[in-house]
Amino acid sequence: LGVDMGWSRHHPTGLIFSAPQLCYPGYTLFANAGGGAQPGESGKYANLIDLEGRICHRWRHEEGIRYGHLLLDGNLLCRTRPPESADLPGHAGGAAAAIIELDWDSNVVWEYRNSYLHHDFVRLPSGNTLLLFWQPMPEELTSRIQGGYKTDNDSAVMFGDVIREVTPDGDVVFEWRSWEYLDPLENIICPLENREEWTHGNSLAVMPDGDILVSFRKTSVVAIVSRESGEIKWKWGPGEVSHQHHASPLDNGRLLLFDNGSHRRGMDYSRVIEVEPFTGQIGWEYQGDPPVSFYSYHISGAERLPNGNTLICEGAHGRLFEVRPDKDIVWEYVNPFFSSGTGVERANWVFRAHRYGPDYPALRGRDLRPKLLQ
Repeated sequence: LGVDMGWSRHHPTGLIFSAPQLCYPGYTLFANAGGGAQPGESGKYANLIDLEGRICHRWRHEEGIRYGHLLLDGNLLCRTRPPESADLPGHAGGAAAAIIELDWDSNVVWEYRNSYLHHDFVRLPSGNTLLLFWQPMPEELTSRIQGGYKTDNDSAVMFGDVIREVTPDGDVVFEWRSWEYLDPLENIICPLENREEWTHGNSLAVMPDGDILVSFRKTSVVAIVSRESGEIKWKWGPGEVSHQHHASPLDNGRLLLFDNGSHRRGMDYSRVIEVEPFTGQIGWEYQGDPPVSFYSYHISGAERLPNGNTLICEGAHGRLFEVRPDKDIVWEYVNPFFSSGTGVERANWVFRAHRYGPDYPALRGRDLRPKLLQ
């Protein structure tokens, strides 16, 4: 395989364990985070697997598929590999040359191209799409931003996060510039992170009232942005979580997120938590036993399933697993596909995964019989 992921090269991949009677039934969607820069690599695919780990459908795109999710009509909304040349932060993880929409047969039916796109995107009920961008910030702001380590090669201009809503025709109808609402004295970069960018947004979600939930990795902040005024209604995280990913609202009013735990004081370990917005009270959490047995330095995510179970993506190991509310693991799968494009020679990293029930509208009437790979 060419890499060992911190395990023996003989560590199993594919389906590790399944107790289907305890799982949320359906199909799991994932892609290689690298996107596969070489011809024929598995990173050009997004895979839909059943509970037995068998591939039931694949989407393919020559520019790579680094992450995607299903729309109700069965199309895949996904991001490609980064642009080959662009004025980006030097450690621009999550960068994409385009957000594309592929039909069931992998034909491009919509695309939005911008060399500053990164990480996450949401298709709204209106048909518009919410997107994350980098943008150079005003030069005079750089000296006011606290934290991070400095080098002799630091630019006079740092990158900041922008949230933008575009129509199907690509017209911009909403834009939120993070630096216009964040206080440099309060939103401090982790001292072990560089100063190429300020916040490093890595997830977007829409709250039930239409406000926007965003995760900022470098400052370990989760925030709710008022869609109406742009003001930050609530932010939380420093000292509680460290370099988190994938914040999403739950039906019980809490937020679910993957606390990566990288650069945590003391021992590094990851956990998945439910937190009450506006109080910061943690109502549920999952940790490994021992804690260091569950850890992903970067990427990763968690999704609450309709039966109350949680699908967890331990991204740096390509490990996807489902836990019950009592934290018992009822399904476990390790991505067996490796690709380039991650900054290492080959890896099975997974940015995020999703589970879709057999009654999900996108899957109705589809041929989901397991396929033999060509």
